[in-house]
Amino acid sequence: MKETDEKPTGLPENAFRPLKPGEQYHPLMSPDKNYPEVNAWSVTWGIAMAVLFSAAAAYLGLKVGQVFEAAIPIAIIAVGVSGAAKRKSALGENVIIQSIGACSGVIVAGAIFTLPALYILQDKYPEMTVDFFQMFISSLLGGILGILFLIPFRKYFVSEKHGEYPFPEATASTQVLISGEKGGSQAKPLLFAGLIGGLYDFIVATFGWWNENFTTRVCGWGETIADKAKLVLKINTGAAVLGLGYIVGLKYAAIICAGSLAVWIIIVPGIAMLWGDQVLNAWNPAITQTVGSMSPETIFAEYAKSIGIGGIAMAGIIGIVRSWSIIKSAVGLAAKEMKGKKADAGVVRTQKDLSMKIIAIGSIVTIILVALFFYFDVMQGNLLHTIVAIILVAGISFLFTTVAANAIAIVGTNPVSGMTLMTLILASVVMVAVGLKGATGMVAALVMGGVVCTALSMAGGFITDLKIGYWLGSTPAKQQTWKFLGTLVSAATVGGVIMILNKTYGFSSGALAAPQANAMAAVIDPLMNGVSAPWLLYGIGAALALVLTYFKVPALAFALGMFIPLELNLPLIVGGAINWYVTTRSKDEAVNAARGEKGTLLASGFIAGGALMGVISAAMRFGGINLVNEVWLENPMSQVVSLIAYALLIIYLVKASMKINKVD
Repeated sequence: MKETDEKPTGLPENAFRPLKPGEQYHPLMSPDKNYPEVNAWSVTWGIAMAVLFSAAAAYLGLKVGQVFEAAIPIAIIAVGVSGAAKRKSALGENVIIQSIGACSGVIVAGAIFTLPALYILQDKYPEMTVDFFQMFISSLLGGILGILFLIPFRKYFVSEKHGEYPFPEATASTQVLISGEKGGSQAKPLLFAGLIGGLYDFIVATFGWWNENFTTRVCGWGETIADKAKLVLKINTGAAVLGLGYIVGLKYAAIICAGSLAVWIIIVPGIAMLWGDQVLNAWNPAITQTVGSMSPETIFAEYAKSIGIGGIAMAGIIGIVRSWSIIKSAVGLAAKEMKGKKADAGVVRTQKDLSMKIIAIGSIVTIILVALFFYFDVMQGNLLHTIVAIILVAGISFLFTTVAANAIAIVGTNPVSGMTLMTLILASVVMVAVGLKGATGMVAALVMGGVVCTALSMAGGFITDLKIGYWLGSTPAKQQTWKFLGTLVSAATVGGVIMILNKTYGFSSGALAAPQANAMAAVIDPLMNGVSAPWLLYGIGAALALVLTYFKVPALAFALGMFIPLELNLPLIVGGAINWYVTTRSKDEAVNAARGEKGTLLASGFIAGGALMGVISAAMRFGGINLVNEVWLENPMSQVVSLIAYALLIIYLVKASMKINKVD
């Protein structure tokens, strides 16, 4: 099926046809009418959403390694508060609330995938310093770069390619905003699901009534298989991760899980079988035990995960090659507008971006600020290191902008972590070549990676906001202007949350696995200490990505599954299977679509509720309140109880999703 054939229900039949210049498909807003957009109401609520969801997304991301996109929940909350306040013609205001608030998810993704690695490595290298200023500035400047670098590509992705890209998240958010303007009731199931998911995850995190994971180690034969054959399976039974799987859908969940199962069922046992009596420490001199004496988890962390890293890096390169024509066309368009005296003359309101002069000057100023930040803080006054670092950061951020935007436009998933891993590898190799090594080099590489990761995360997330605005007739220039405020608020919030969560749990303890940050730390540690990186394993992953791409299998999703822990991948296939089930039970496609949309709202509630209550639980731990019975959690029965609770949660999601109002 072509992408243009996939029309979401709830939108007019002509929603995906090419629009004429200035034409918008929805009659609630139009280019010739100036509906309220930016005012005290929309800015205040936008800031509130940015703070709230920054905290929630940071907790969930550090726990499961993936950050939920905040656009849909924020859109629903915006509709709810506007309805409660009985505001008239609130559609434009709600778009701005959503746009400012959505900075939370993208800034959090950029920060938590890299910066917690500073704390992880600090345990090993006490001389490393980590402070709020570094986290705040790297997130802020990275977010600003992402905004500025994306704007020249807006017309291509949002307008010129209208109808070719499905924009799944933007479509869902648009439906919510439209229904709110019409007096829809989508907020009710989301809020109820949020209460259920939040209470469910709060019980686990705060009281520990049941284990958050179910594993094959639950019984004696499972322990034996894990020890002898190095084979173990795990699944996280949390509500938030289940909801995430539903949103991802069965196709990509299956690909991610295929990568994960390939590692845990084939590669990990295979490594133990082939090299069980050997000590493989060429890439990590600290290893003194044989492979056969390692646990499956250790084999995964020390060897198998690197194959996934190589796959992610190659998938990113493939994305750049495929997007090269887009990059050239966007640069050409920017150059033409820079030469024109009145670039926006005759352009309708709904197609007006910030002027290219502002974009160009803003980009130069931001790059200079990044350079100053590097020179005075990260590089400790070394000019050569600073120049090399800023060239790498600016170049990679710009080139990968199209990759991030393209991924969001097609599948709604931003492969920012994989692109950032490649950035860290490249940055580490280059910085070592110019003489920057050891703990100082690790800090430099991670901060560089943080800036790039945030820039790419922002670029991917912002294209969703701009597509929503395009469909609903908002003014792009206003969205772009106020996006900077959301970036500032989110950067300050996430820096504080990371510090609190580290003091509460620690990112090396396992309570907050921070899988992405651990992967980043594992990449740069050997490189910055003169130890050869596992290039052989990276090469195997890269070759695998090429083969998968040849056979038209999404290499990025498969490779991500290879290095994200198994217990966080299996719930995705459960959620994706639920999505498939509820959307295929009826012969009436309208009924199936309505059930799918209902399930999306419920899954979003699980995600938002679980993450928010996770933050509250963390705050309680930070305040010295710990009600978890660790002895009970070590009892295999705690896993049995978790499986029962998980089954009940699944039954609720299925039943509630299939219960819809009559579809005409």
